[in-house]
Amino acid sequence: MYNLPHFKAATQQEVLSFIKANPFIVLCGVDKNNHPVATHVPVLIEEKDEKIFIYAHIMRKQEHTVAFENNSNVLAIFQSPNTYISASWYEHKQQGGSWNYQAVHASGTIKFLDEKALYNFLVKLTDHFEGNPHSPAAVKNISAEYMNNNMKAIVAFEIEVTHIQHIFKLSQNRDKKSFENIIEHLENGNPSQQYIAEEMKKNKANVFKD
Repeated sequence: MYNLPHFKAATQQEVLSFIKANPFIVLCGVDKNNHPVATHVPVLIEEKDEKIFIYAHIMRKQEHTVAFENNSNVLAIFQSPNTYISASWYEHKQQGGSWNYQAVHASGTIKFLDEKALYNFLVKLTDHFEGNPHSPAAVKNISAEYMNNNMKAIVAFEIEVTHIQHIFKLSQNRDKKSFENIIEHLENGNPSQQYIAEEMKKNKANVFKD
C-alpha cells in the first residue's frame, strides 16, 4: 500500500480502534490458479495474548471460500469514508488536487471453525451489532430449526493477523493555513467530507505541534 511516514497514526492503538470502528471488510485471497478473489463481510475483532484475531462467516462452496480453503494466506482491508481534496483550498492553488482517506491492511492466515464455534460466533456477532440484549433478532430468540437450516450453508473462520499496514492520509503534508482551509470546506460538505474533517481536527495537534 501507499506508505509514507507522515501519513501514519500517532499510536498503534489508533489503528486498532479504527479497525474496530470499521468492521465491514474486503477479504482478499488467491485461488489455486493464482487468480485473485475477494468478498465483503462484517467481522468481529478480538485481542488475545497480544495478538489480533478477526472472526467472520461466509457461505460454503463459493469461489472465494474454496480459494481460502486451498490457500490460507489472506488480506483483510478496512476502510472509512473518504473524499476528494481540491487544490483550490490550498494556499498555493496551482497544483494537483488529492484524496484523503484512511485504510488498514491486515495480513494473516485463515482457519475454518467447527459448527459449535459457528453458533457461538453468530451469537456474538448478532449481539454486537444489534446492541440490544432483548432484541427479537437475538439468536436465543430464533428457532432451532431456522438456525440449523441456515447454518448448513455457512462456515465461520478465524484469521490470526500476522502483519498490519496502514495509511491515514489527512493532509498532514500541507501547511497550517491550507490544512485549516481544507477542514473548513469539508465541514460544509457531504457526510464523507464531514467525517474526514472531524478526523483532521482530531489529528491537528499531531501535525502542528506549535
